[in-house]
Amino acid sequence: MSSKVAFLGGGSFGTALSIMLAKKGTKVKVWDRNKSVVDDINIKKENIKYLHGAVIPVGVEASENMEEVIKDSDYIVISVPSHVVRTISREVAKFINKDQIVISIAKGIEEKTGKRLSQVIKEELPLNHIVILSGPSHAEEVAQDIPTTVVAASEDIKFAENVQDLFMTNKFRVYTNDDLIGVEIGGAVKNIIALAAGISDGVGYGDNTKAALMTRGMSEIIRIGLALGGRRETFSGLTGIGDLIVTCTSMHSRNRRAGILIGKGTAPEEATEQIGMVVEGIKACRAFYDLKEKLGVSMPITDVLYKVLFEGKDVKYGVYELMTRDKKEEVY
Repeated sequence: MSSKVAFLGGGSFGTALSIMLAKKGTKVKVWDRNKSVVDDINIKKENIKYLHGAVIPVGVEASENMEEVIKDSDYIVISVPSHVVRTISREVAKFINKDQIVISIAKGIEEKTGKRLSQVIKEELPLNHIVILSGPSHAEEVAQDIPTTVVAASEDIKFAENVQDLFMTNKFRVYTNDDLIGVEIGGAVKNIIALAAGISDGVGYGDNTKAALMTRGMSEIIRIGLALGGRRETFSGLTGIGDLIVTCTSMHSRNRRAGILIGKGTAPEEATEQIGMVVEGIKACRAFYDLKEKLGVSMPITDVLYKVLFEGKDVKYGVYELMTRDKKEEVY
C-alpha cells in the first residue's frame, strides 16, 4: 500500500519533494496558511510563489486545514523555515498520533536557545520518531529530476531507513546516518559560509577567495560540530562538504544570492526582501555567534560575518582582519 505524506509548508523544497513523491504514486497533501499558494497548487497545478515553472502532478492536493492534511498521513514533513519550526510543531501536536513519523527538511538552529531543530521538534512532539532529511539538494533541480543525493538521519536508524525507502528514486538517492548532530550542524553552518562566499562574489573577489572561505569555513563547521557531539566523518559527507559546495557555488542558493547583494552594498534586510524568501544564513550567523561564544569555539569567519551583518563592519576591512590574524598551522 502506498504511503500518505503530509507537507506542512508550501515552500520550494517541500514542493519539489511533493512533486517527486507524487510521480512515484505516493498520496501527498500540502498545508499552507497562504490561500494563494493553496489555490495555485490545486487549480493551476503550480507553486508560483515558491517554485515557479514546475508542474505539480494531480496526486498533490493542498489545503489551509492542518488537521485535514495531517489526518491519516504516515509521514509528516515539516517544511517551514527554521525560526517557525517550534510554532508549527506545537500546532501539529494538536492533531498528530504517536505512529506518524516526523521528517524535518529545514536547516538551522533555534536562535534563542541554540537547540538543533530535531531537539525543538522532540520537545513539542515527544512521542514521535524524528528524521532529518538533508544534503545538497536545490529544489529547482529536484523538481526537474536532476540526479541528487541526500541523507536521512535519525537516532534510530530504522526510521531513517523508512524515510530512505519513501524518497528513493532512480534520480534521488538517499543515504542513512545515525549522527543526527553532525547532519544538522553541517546543514546549518554551511548557510553562514555560503552567505560569506556570496558577499565575496559581490565585493568582486575571485576564485582564490571563495576556495579559502569554503575550506576554512569547513574547519569552522567541523570545530563547532565536534564540540556539540557530531562525528568528524559526517562532515566529510553529503551534509558537510557536499552541502557546502552546492550552497557556496550555485545561483539557486538564496544565501549566496543574498550575500552577493550585501557585498554590493545592499543592507541585509533589503537583500532578504529582494530574495523574497528566508535567508537562513543570516539567522544562523546570529545563533552560532552566540553558541560559539558559550562553547569557546574559534569561528573567525562567523565572527567577521556577524560584525558585517549586525554591527556595520566594512566587508573589506573584515577580510583584512581575517588575513592578518596571528600565524597558525593549518591543522591543529
